[in-house]
Amino acid sequence: MKPRLPLQSGLRAVRAVFALGVLGTVLWPAGSALAAARPLPEYRAADGARRIEGKPSTADAPLLETGAVYEDVLAPGERVYRLNLDAASSVYVSAVLHPPAGTAAGYGDGLEVELMTTGGRSCPGNPGRATFAHDAVPLGAVGQRLLAEDAECQAAGTYYAKVTRSTAGKDSPRAAWPVELQVRREPAPAAGTAPTAAPGAWPSASPVLPGTDPVPRGGGTGFNDARALDAGVWRDELRPGQTRFYRVPLDWGRQLGIGAEIAKARMTKEYGSAADGLTVALYSPYRGPVDSKATSYDGKQAAVTLPRTAPVAYGNRFADAAPVRAVRVAGWYYVAVTLGGKVGEFTEDAAAVPLTLRVEVSGGGGGAGGGAPAYRESLAAAGFGVGEAERGAAREGLTAPEAAAAREDHRFAMRVVAGAGFGTGAVLSLVLGGWVLLARRGRR
Repeated sequence: MKPRLPLQSGLRAVRAVFALGVLGTVLWPAGSALAAARPLPEYRAADGARRIEGKPSTADAPLLETGAVYEDVLAPGERVYRLNLDAASSVYVSAVLHPPAGTAAGYGDGLEVELMTTGGRSCPGNPGRATFAHDAVPLGAVGQRLLAEDAECQAAGTYYAKVTRSTAGKDSPRAAWPVELQVRREPAPAAGTAPTAAPGAWPSASPVLPGTDPVPRGGGTGFNDARALDAGVWRDELRPGQTRFYRVPLDWGRQLGIGAEIAKARMTKEYGSAADGLTVALYSPYRGPVDSKATSYDGKQAAVTLPRTAPVAYGNRFADAAPVRAVRVAGWYYVAVTLGGKVGEFTEDAAAVPLTLRVEVSGGGGGAGGGAPAYRESLAAAGFGVGEAERGAAREGLTAPEAAAAREDHRFAMRVVAGAGFGTGAVLSLVLGGWVLLARRGRR
């Protein structure tokens, strides 16, 4: 008869399996037969995403519902969707074009999202645009309806979202690519609590990036499985043509500094260089571009540091500079790091290259500088804001699916304990709950 597992040992086992689940995707043996055989990972679509088919005109445009995620395919040209909006919220329609991994793009090809009235007039702040360099990596753009007194598009009613895939040359790819659509609603602030102009001066010094020993954390394939990061130094790896996604919770008044370093690769030629060898892009909680920067890479060493963001503040949406306008609401900010596909022309393209990410989070939280208005509805229910759940996910390095699974497991364990009563029964039930978590982690 096997001995019973002591309570503390069971909990340690659960933690160990959980840690392996988080870190198991981090590092593969660079240059191994396994690495050579596996293709680049594809973009992970959102759980429960609905299939939809946009139309060439407004006549039969399908409805996009607030809070839902949709999957369509988009060839060069435009597709139109319908929206029913209220008069008491700002609305963001994001489109994430995610071509098959390893696909090339025409330089300057891009994506555009525009919100417009039934009369065909573009709402203020539209369209939102984003462009490819040489690699067809996941790319996001956002159209918006912002609350602003006496501005166009403030009334409740029917609106249209037009999503356009543009091409810059005759050699640009023509195949239809998957596109993920999401509609996010930011509630209106309570009367008199929100600024109506951009903030004044703010500390804009270069980030002071940490220099501690790196901790392994493997990035995701896109926005839906981006790996959570806190301030610190993190280790991952990239193959040529691959993009890794991460997410950082940024509260009101906080500023974010990001630096990425790519180390030496296994060279197949004596010399080589890729103009956009390393690219770092930052996206907002509603998947709109904030900032991006690229540098060349010769197979030896390269680094990119993004400027420190403005402090997160509601009034930033009224600023003149696009990178400031985008940092307008607290929540998860996404970091995408790409190793250019051209790097594979002079390195072993199946061998991953070490990547180091340095994350600085600075500034006062909790609405420092008047950044956080009082919202009429729950900001967290709308998918924005930073609370203990987000901070905990960042400490543990959880993706959104992992965080959801952890919450489910916690609720299950609490139900088991609550149903068991007190005394020995409660202790045994807690052990049982630990074994259930262990089994679930093992299956995943």
